[in-house]
Amino acid sequence: MILGTRGSLLARAQTGWVKKRLEAAVAGIDVSIRVIRTTGDTMQTMPEAPAISSGPAAKGIFVKEIEEALEAGEIDAAVHSLKDVPVQCRDDLPIVSVPSRGDPRDALLTLGGSGRLDSIPRGGRVGTGSPRRGAQLLLARPDLQIAMIRGNIDTRVRGLLAGDYEAIVLAAAGLDRAAAGSEGFAGLLQGVVMMPLPDEVCLPAPGQGALAIQTRAGDSRARGIVSAIQDDAAASEVTAERAFLEGLGGGCRVPVAALGRVSGEGALNLRGLVCDPEGRRVVRVQGDASPAQARELGLTLAREALARGAAGLLAAS
Repeated sequence: MILGTRGSLLARAQTGWVKKRLEAAVAGIDVSIRVIRTTGDTMQTMPEAPAISSGPAAKGIFVKEIEEALEAGEIDAAVHSLKDVPVQCRDDLPIVSVPSRGDPRDALLTLGGSGRLDSIPRGGRVGTGSPRRGAQLLLARPDLQIAMIRGNIDTRVRGLLAGDYEAIVLAAAGLDRAAAGSEGFAGLLQGVVMMPLPDEVCLPAPGQGALAIQTRAGDSRARGIVSAIQDDAAASEVTAERAFLEGLGGGCRVPVAALGRVSGEGALNLRGLVCDPEGRRVVRVQGDASPAQARELGLTLAREALARGAAGLLAAS
């Protein structure tokens, strides 16, 4: 079986993790990985290109070429960071498996100190490629300077090490997976203090920490193989989160965050947030449902957010 992926350090580490999980779950399978360069990867290496943030609002620039290879039969399945996949998926290339989710939180990285947000000096520069993260940091610390940072995860860490920022913010799951998959990246993090940001301070992006595996709709063999590593709780959580984003318009240009959690008792809680890029106005919603009602919960909370002021924030973007 051939898995397609982006060529970034993180994407390769994630796909290597999927490969190991599949080979452990399906007897006798031989899995290989094909690296595919995407439009988003190309843009990140262009000096004159604007900083871009991964996520559904990026309109699929990190998945387009991988989906084309899947459609053409050059690969059997595609592995993505779920937050890179647009909420309106192609019917002929469905997401058929969401494996167990990593830590969905954002993490603050500093060079020493406690690693807490309140340890950053007043007026300190915090690097992030995400307007969502920047807006929420400004809600908590209006004095901070939010600097848009570009490049893959290792490039961003090197910017911190070079002293370009007092801190940077990255996805905790990405850091964990990249460090586990690359000794070089793990060494790069030596001396870096990493502290997960509380959900109350920085609610994550819809789908953050989760992976999505696509196959061709008619390929029952590939679907059966990748379904072996499906995690039903993670799938319910991200279904609710992505439905919240979809209900707001799918490709929102203002910061949107959502986090679903399935409890040990089997209940699904969803929290959502919409705010302006400057971190001055925010709308928060939350609700509970059964995992089977994940999509309905997300859409319901989106309607509630719109009624409580998110519509005005979206209209102003």
